[in-house]
Amino acid sequence: MNISEAPSIRIATTDGITGTRVATTLNIVIGIAIRSRGVGGNIMAGLDALGNGRALDEYRDDLAAIRRDALARMAAEAEKLGANAVVGVRFDTAEVGREMVEVVAYGTAVVLQDT
Repeated sequence: MNISEAPSIRIATTDGITGTRVATTLNIVIGIAIRSRGVGGNIMAGLDALGNGRALDEYRDDLAAIRRDALARMAAEAEKLGANAVVGVRFDTAEVGREMVEVVAYGTAVVLQDT
């Protein structure tokens, strides 16, 4: 899944969205994305330690893509619950072993009403 496939619901890191009120709080929603860095990613990370800025840029871009995937998965879960928004969104990122990166996006699925 990628962000272009994500449901069209509002997402905010804040506890609410200006101009709306939370009519119903549904549940916590979570989106998890895991990707293998592979041998190339490990070599590039090693080169960064030697001062290759391009490798860092590629790793950053890969992480951004994984975050978008996790966000899309979280939004899809919220939509299944009937939410039109997810508030209080946070991300956790971790390396799983030496080969994989995991990103978890989580927040509270809500139904918002315009005020």
